[in-house]
Amino acid sequence: MSRASQKRAFGVAAGFPVEVCGPLAETCEEVGYSSIWANDHPGAKGLETLAEFAKASDSIDLGVAVIAIDRQTPDVIAADIDRLGLDPSRLWIGVGAGFSKKPLTAMRENLSVLRDNLPGIRIVMAAMGPKMCNFAGSSFDGAFFNWMTPGFAADARENVESGAAEAGVDTPPVFGYVRTAVGEDAAARLEKEESFYRDLHKGYRDHFDRLAEPEGTVGVAASDHDDAQAKLAQYDALDTIVVRGLASAKVEPMTALARAAAPA
Repeated sequence: MSRASQKRAFGVAAGFPVEVCGPLAETCEEVGYSSIWANDHPGAKGLETLAEFAKASDSIDLGVAVIAIDRQTPDVIAADIDRLGLDPSRLWIGVGAGFSKKPLTAMRENLSVLRDNLPGIRIVMAAMGPKMCNFAGSSFDGAFFNWMTPGFAADARENVESGAAEAGVDTPPVFGYVRTAVGEDAAARLEKEESFYRDLHKGYRDHFDRLAEPEGTVGVAASDHDDAQAKLAQYDALDTIVVRGLASAKVEPMTALARAAAPA
């Protein structure tokens, strides 16, 4: 059973078509999502996608997860926020180590720099393994999971909680992308997305090896609204389920998916 205070958010890939951003943001705000997210990758900046969402919404929070600090330094992130006119009070900035050779060290060394460059902005850290989850719990405003089963997310959450307890702070909110497809081709969409990430780099290869799950099963492939709701509810370790929408990047299919996976 989901947490009583659990929230639901919606996420897309950076570089999402501008003409779809507005209708999608309006739909997400209308049906009760707490936030809307974009990832970040070498081909497109997630903050630029958030700027398009911001034009069509008034109050929904805006998140990016995650920006690799080996590719964009904290001062660059701050400059982009200023350039795009994003309201800091609406932002969640997710950061990760990227291809850093020593991920935990990289995040520790950048923590104070992030705080100095992004004052008053909520900063969440990408975390998969125990040490990263522990550090996210002790030192950041949230932990962000990716490609996890409900059971794996529950174990990872315990590490976040342990980190917070050791630091003497409250456990920060735990977010997580849950790839979600609905309809006749749902299983094929999930398998295609997952197969890309499984061999993207060593970090993902190691992570999927730890999961030890069959390809195409990490996420939600649902036949309809009710099936999607039942499967998403299994992710009860997350404070915010970020529904990563797997649908054609057009207004009708993406807004239909957002409605099917919307909070009850």
